[in-house]
Amino acid sequence: MNPTHFGFETVDERDKARRVRGVFDSVASSYDVMNDLMSAGLHRVWKRYAVTVAHPRPGDRVLDIAGGTGDLSLAFAPLVAPTGQVVHTDINESMLRAGRDRLLDCGVLLPTLVCDAEQLPFPDDYFDIVTVAFGLRNMTHKELALKEMNRIVRPGGKLLVLEFSKVAPPLRKAYDWYSFNILPQLGAWVAKDEASYRYLAESIRMHPDQETLRAMLRDAGFGHVDVHNLSAGVTALHVGLKC
Repeated sequence: MNPTHFGFETVDERDKARRVRGVFDSVASSYDVMNDLMSAGLHRVWKRYAVTVAHPRPGDRVLDIAGGTGDLSLAFAPLVAPTGQVVHTDINESMLRAGRDRLLDCGVLLPTLVCDAEQLPFPDDYFDIVTVAFGLRNMTHKELALKEMNRIVRPGGKLLVLEFSKVAPPLRKAYDWYSFNILPQLGAWVAKDEASYRYLAESIRMHPDQETLRAMLRDAGFGHVDVHNLSAGVTALHVGLKC
């Protein structure tokens, strides 16, 4: 057995991907509604900030990893048009299908494919911008995924990782109470799935903090890494530049 964590539970790493897939199969249909409820709409502000920092230009190639229901893909598409490209990916087919349908409803047609961030099916130095929003924490081998992201970013390009992180100490007690009491109850009421949102709260605590993740991006080959704390560290945006 090669142990890894699934929330606070220790599982075989071969089983983690299956269990994460089960979480997102369960919540795909209510994912957007739950995001708005859980964050009081702040997730939209965080993602908009990430797109602003990415500073996409017409003609850029953008890869949206763990793109889910397509928030970032939808935001990037008009900014790189008419000659650029946005590729919308996720390892979970249910989430990807929900995102593809949403993009089509908005009149946006993008390449959409199921792929594993640990084995990206793209050539070296291909993308100008790679993003992963609220997806890195669910990956079994984060170091391998970050190296793959570095491989496919062109020199001078950037990786943006938007993820839940370590909250400032004055807010920690209240944030923990909210995470372990309110989030699972919201999940039970809205998504009919308390367990998946308890996993969310646990997975946030198991995710590397801001400085640890900065070091991981450097180890993966990014020469310069900035960290932007958002909402007192509830989330953090890591921006890695490939030299």
